[in-house]
Amino acid sequence: MEINELKRIANNNRKRIVEMVYRAKVGHVGGALSAIDLVTAICEMDIDYNSKERSRLVLSKGHACPAIYAELVQKGVLKEEDLLTFRHINSRLQGHPYTVDIPEVDATTGLLGQGFSMAVGMALVKKQCDKDHRVYAIAGDGEMDEGQMWEAIMMAAHNKLDNLVLIVDYNKLSSTHPTNEVINLESLTAKMEAFNLHTIEIDGNDMEQVVKALEEAKTVKGKPTAIIANTVKGKGVSFMENVGKWHSSGLTDDEYRIAMDDLKRIEETL
Repeated sequence: MEINELKRIANNNRKRIVEMVYRAKVGHVGGALSAIDLVTAICEMDIDYNSKERSRLVLSKGHACPAIYAELVQKGVLKEEDLLTFRHINSRLQGHPYTVDIPEVDATTGLLGQGFSMAVGMALVKKQCDKDHRVYAIAGDGEMDEGQMWEAIMMAAHNKLDNLVLIVDYNKLSSTHPTNEVINLESLTAKMEAFNLHTIEIDGNDMEQVVKALEEAKTVKGKPTAIIANTVKGKGVSFMENVGKWHSSGLTDDEYRIAMDDLKRIEETL
């Protein structure tokens, strides 16, 4: 798929995220917007939801599920009108992904640190069964404070899971506070390399760099890949970018209009 088409889809997904959170009056909008380029590229390039045997995407930072829901609409798994039920009682689209209601989300996540451990298990089984699919896991940077993440990283490296890609959505805001003021992760790239992961550092909101990194990961043998994706929380919406409030917040009518105007201007450049 052409880069410009991926950019167009990602921008449409941003509109879906804003729409969802606006209608629900609550939701983790900032981290969904920072991760949507990653989610879009992975799903459009390497996941066939019509196939039982396929690559998997685990959203370890489960609170960013509007990003997954938006892309599942793009892939035809969900309908546009489903998004209007986000976080409503009895809706399938709750505030964290739930496989019982939507099997295509691949893992029920929410407790930070656990999703990546599930991804390691998936990759290990695929490796043992000689399945030619990949397992992607997107983790938040604040999630890297969890000891379980590092245990899972060691397990992945020990088992040489070259079919596993850990992507850290490094938007530098852990909830409302700067990530590295909570617990300093630097140098995150050096840490990943020390744990014997093939490590790539990119601008995670630059689709060309995202695609290049994902393609590079496919060539790696004998070890997992870590992609350190430097992103912007709230990417694409002027008043949300790098503002801690938008980790989780609803939008007023005026904020909704501004956000959609921002995304329309981006669309006009594509």
